[in-house]
Amino acid sequence: MSPTRRTFMAVSAVAITAGVAEPAEAAGRGDPELRAMLREIDPRRIEAIIRRLVAFGTRHTLSAQDDPVRGIGAARDWLQAEMQKSAAASGGRMTVALDSFIQPVSNRIPAPTRITNVVATLRGSVTPERVYVVTGHYDSRVTDVLDATSDAPGADDDASGVAVVLELVRVMATRAPAATIVFAAVAAEEQGLYGSDHLAQTFKDQGADVQAMFSNDIVGTGNAHDGTPDDSRTVRLFVEGVPTAETAAEADIRRSVGGENDGPSRQLGRFVAAAAPESLTGMRVRQIWRRDRYLRGSDHISFLLRGYPAARFTEPRENFAHEHQDVRVVDGVQYGDLIEFCDFAYIARVARTNAAALWSLAQAPGTPKGVVIDTTQLTNETTLRWQPNPEPDVSGYELVWRETTAADWTHCLPVGNLTTATVDLSKDNVFFGVRAVDRAGNRSPVAAPQPSS
Repeated sequence: MSPTRRTFMAVSAVAITAGVAEPAEAAGRGDPELRAMLREIDPRRIEAIIRRLVAFGTRHTLSAQDDPVRGIGAARDWLQAEMQKSAAASGGRMTVALDSFIQPVSNRIPAPTRITNVVATLRGSVTPERVYVVTGHYDSRVTDVLDATSDAPGADDDASGVAVVLELVRVMATRAPAATIVFAAVAAEEQGLYGSDHLAQTFKDQGADVQAMFSNDIVGTGNAHDGTPDDSRTVRLFVEGVPTAETAAEADIRRSVGGENDGPSRQLGRFVAAAAPESLTGMRVRQIWRRDRYLRGSDHISFLLRGYPAARFTEPRENFAHEHQDVRVVDGVQYGDLIEFCDFAYIARVARTNAAALWSLAQAPGTPKGVVIDTTQLTNETTLRWQPNPEPDVSGYELVWRETTAADWTHCLPVGNLTTATVDLSKDNVFFGVRAVDRAGNRSPVAAPQPSS
């Protein structure tokens, strides 16, 4: 019998009783290196990072670039030095670079301005061409987005996210992930996402295989300090459904098959929820099925615009008196993004959530490519095909499926180390996906199929 026929027979036997899909977290819970990393993440180091960033007075994109004490230039140089300290322990696997460019005049850039991202790259040991990116933005602002001189502490927005990135650099520098992880402190987010836009375009120009990106933006506390209950065990993860970069032809296909809930970023959100459970990280990931909040946006959008899967971590309830505000007291209310409103233990849990997600992604096989579902004839069977993964330790693939009304995958069937499978289930009634599995039991994010002749 052919591989396709053998798979069909196996599925026919278990189609009614197939079990709930095995979560990606299973391997993560048993990974001693990941658990060691999570233990090493230190709230005291996070506090020290945020205090140092706040001490630069302002990190406004238009502030001084050559003052050694105050302004964005001083912050840039300090971030580079901190990353280099961590990279020194990497055995040459991690490199640090300043990614600079001149941003032309725009509505928030009154004169051509040098913008610099500080980037640490931890090269993968098995499939280095596969890339995962994590960012926080190190620029800050006050009420007037062009005010480059007033104190703009930016403790929560976004020294907290930068602290997550720096702590990940420190704990991962001594490790050897299978895929490449890029850690970036990006600039000019407040002026229009310019730093991340440049970084994402650089990856695009290089043809880089960026399979996931996380932005950590405003991850400083679970307590909004507004009288509402503390929610210090929750972090929001914004994940779009319909891809931002979707073409008109792709939109026609999506509408025809009902794929609004199965874009690559939505699959990334499902992976994070499984790979970084509260039992492992101390944090509950609350997925928000939107690209971002109303009237706001973060650096993940730069990657979404280039067609890369991306998501944004942010605290559960923001206090807008503590964001984009001049430091002042009005009618007894404290305004300004001050460090006194940060919870360093909370930020450490956000860092652990990022670490669990990134490490699980990097150690698992990459997301399968070229996944298609045969639509050449009317049939109650379903045939799926995909390209073989390049990782040398892939042991096989799994088909997953769910009811069209279900939020996550509910059923799973191993199909062996094949690139095609026919199952006795109607593609008209359920959503299908394919994921790769390695010999250690690590599972990739799911790839949803496209119709194919």
